[in-house]
Amino acid sequence: MAKTFKALSALLSYPTVELQQATGELRAVIETEALVPAAIRRQLDVLMTDIADGEIYDLQERYGLLFDRTRSLSLHLFEHVHGESRDRGQAMVDLLAMYEDKGLAAVKNELPDYLPLFLEFLATLPQAEACDLLGQPAHILGALAERLRKRGSPYEAVLRALVALSSVKPTGEEVSALLALPDPDPLDLAALDAAWEDEAVQFGPGASDSCKDGLMAHVRGALRPAPGMPASRPIPPRH
Repeated sequence: MAKTFKALSALLSYPTVELQQATGELRAVIETEALVPAAIRRQLDVLMTDIADGEIYDLQERYGLLFDRTRSLSLHLFEHVHGESRDRGQAMVDLLAMYEDKGLAAVKNELPDYLPLFLEFLATLPQAEACDLLGQPAHILGALAERLRKRGSPYEAVLRALVALSSVKPTGEEVSALLALPDPDPLDLAALDAAWEDEAVQFGPGASDSCKDGLMAHVRGALRPAPGMPASRPIPPRH
């Protein structure tokens, strides 16, 4: 079990005074385990310094503009695949069942596909299993990292770290497909409204059955890659 997943979860969470005070501990975990390449650890250090030294209300406003008001930067993983389609509800149920099966207590005030919560779950698993599971939404993580890079956001480092930790790396084609979707400025209210009205994203040729990425296929018990997506390494069976 790697504490690095928990540290990265904290860094992607809504900024609080408690988080500011914990950055030293988070830095120690990331440096001690050294699971993330040194260059990305240096980028993470910039983010942690930024959080520790920033004015809390400015940090919270920035976080809200990035992750709460911008659909293309949503930290809810299924948003990038199912949108608001009815399949998302079943995927949520299945993911929550997987959490509970592994002993992670349900969080009533957060959806199960929220990335910081997903990382909390990974922190409870053996490292190899966690990296395998993280590899399944790696194309989403790669697209988020690229969008954050375009914005000059220090949060890019967290997404780069997750891609580095995943056992399967996203291809340029997979990331490009997500980057081709609308990515409006959070201050452009008209563009934001239009983006939230878009239909659910679908991958593969045609039907909604083709839009399941590896993560959703796994939580539904189907250990096969989504149509049009590369196969991931097998995930160890649940006990």
